[in-house]
Amino acid sequence: MIAKLALEDGTVFTGASIGAAGEVDGEVCFNTSMTGYQEILTDPSYCGQIVTMTYPQIGNYGVNSEDVESDRPHLSGFVVREHSRIQSNFRCEDALSAYLEQHNIVAIESIDTRALVRRLRSTGSMRGVLSTTDLDDASLVAKAKASPGLVGRDLVREVTPSKSFTWDNTLSQWTTLDSQQNKPASDAPHVVALDFGMKWNIPRHLVNMGSRVTIVPGMATAAEILAHQPDGIFLSNGPGDPEPLEYAIGTIRDLLGQKPIFGICLGHQLLSLASGAKTFKLKFGHRGANHPVQDLTTQEVEITSQNHGFAVDADTLPTNLEVTHLSLNDRTIEGVRRRDVPAFSVQYHPEASAGPHDSHYLFAEFWRMMNA
Repeated sequence: MIAKLALEDGTVFTGASIGAAGEVDGEVCFNTSMTGYQEILTDPSYCGQIVTMTYPQIGNYGVNSEDVESDRPHLSGFVVREHSRIQSNFRCEDALSAYLEQHNIVAIESIDTRALVRRLRSTGSMRGVLSTTDLDDASLVAKAKASPGLVGRDLVREVTPSKSFTWDNTLSQWTTLDSQQNKPASDAPHVVALDFGMKWNIPRHLVNMGSRVTIVPGMATAAEILAHQPDGIFLSNGPGDPEPLEYAIGTIRDLLGQKPIFGICLGHQLLSLASGAKTFKLKFGHRGANHPVQDLTTQEVEITSQNHGFAVDADTLPTNLEVTHLSLNDRTIEGVRRRDVPAFSVQYHPEASAGPHDSHYLFAEFWRMMNA
C-alpha cells in the first residue's frame, strides 16, 4: 500500500505503508537511537508527534510484551527507511509491522530518511501529515499547514491516568543482572508520582530502590497529593509544551518546601517554571540515546537518553535555581537544583529504557534526600 508524508513547507515523501491504514497529523521529529524502537513507540512523551528513526533498518529484533513503557503506543505516526521482514531475537513475540497494525499506528517505510532529517535539522521540526488514504500532494500539504502543532497545547490530558493507583512492578531482570531487587518494606519511604505521561521504567526504578510508589494523575492538586502522606514527590516526563500546564505549575509551587521533589524531562521544565524560569522551543529537539551531558558538580560526563522539544531558558533563571547539568552538544540546561528547598530535576531520562545507564545514580540521590 502506498503511503505519503507531507511537510508544511511543501515537501512530500512517497513510500510504502507498514502499519495501519489511515491518516494522521503531528509534528515531525527524529530520533537517532539504533535500538529501543518499542520503547519509543510506547513513550507517552511522543503524543502528537510523527517520529522518524535515523537508523536505516528498524524492526530486526521484533517486539515483546516486556519492553513497553505504557499500555499502548501514543505517537501519531512512525517513519523508517527500511522495515526488517526478519526478526532475530530469542525474546521476540511478534513483528513490528503486526504491532503497528494492532495498535492502529500509521507508518511508512522506503523513503529517504536522511533527506527528511537534513530538512528538519535545517528548517526545524515541522508539522506534517502521514496518509495511506489521501495521496494528493497539494491536499496533504494543506492539511500539514493546518495541523495545530505542539506549542500552546495541553497534551498531558490525553495521556495522564484517570485515577490514582499503587505501583509495585520492579525492573526487568535484563536491567538488574548485577544488582539486587529491593522489595519495599511496609515502612519504606513513600513516593507519590505525578503522571504527566510517565514511562513505566521510572516507577520500576523507584520501587527497585526500596520505595513504596503511588501514581496520581497529572491534574492532582497539592492537597490531594499530600493526603497520600508522601515522603517524596516525583514529577514525570510527558508530551508537548510545558507552559500551558498552569494547573501543574501551581501545584508544584504549592508543594515546594513541603516534601523533597525530583523531576524528569517535562517534570524538570515544570519545576523550573514553578520556580520562576521560562522555557522555549528547541529548533529540532533532542531525541536519542547517546547525548553527552556534564555534571557540573563532579565535572563527569554522562551519556544520556533524551526526548524533548522544549528546554529551560538560561537567561530567565531566578536566583533560587542552580544549574547542575549542561548539554555538551548545545550547552542547553540539562539539570537544576533549588538552593532553598530540597528539589532537583534533569532534562534527560535516567531511567534509560532503552539507553545508557550512566544516570541511575539520580534515583539514589532522591532516596538520600527523602531519608535526610
